[in-house]
Amino acid sequence: MNKTELIEEVARRTGTSVAAARRTVDALFSTAPREGIIAGVVAKGDKVQITGFGTFERRRRKKRAGRNPQTGDELIIPGGNYPAFSAGKSLKDRICK
Repeated sequence: MNKTELIEEVARRTGTSVAAARRTVDALFSTAPREGIIAGVVAKGDKVQITGFGTFERRRRKKRAGRNPQTGDELIIPGGNYPAFSAGKSLKDRICK
C-alpha cells in the first residue's frame, strides 16, 4: 500500500472526502518541518507511543570503527541519531500468527 492508497482507504473507512483524508494522513506522517506530528515529536527526542500498535522514537548510535570496502582502510563512522519503530504486542500477535 502506498500513500495514495492509504489516503483512499482512510477516506472510505471514515466516510470523509479524499481531501480531508489527505490532510489527516499528512498531519500524522509528513516529514516537512512543522507539518507531521510524528516526525516533529520524534525529532525533538520524545516518543510517540500508540498502545498495541507500536512506538516511534529517536535513537542514538555511538561512533564506531569500520572499513572502506574498496580499499580495506579502517575509518571511524561518526555517531548520530536515527528514527526507530518498535512494534507493539497486538501488532506482533496479528502479523506473527
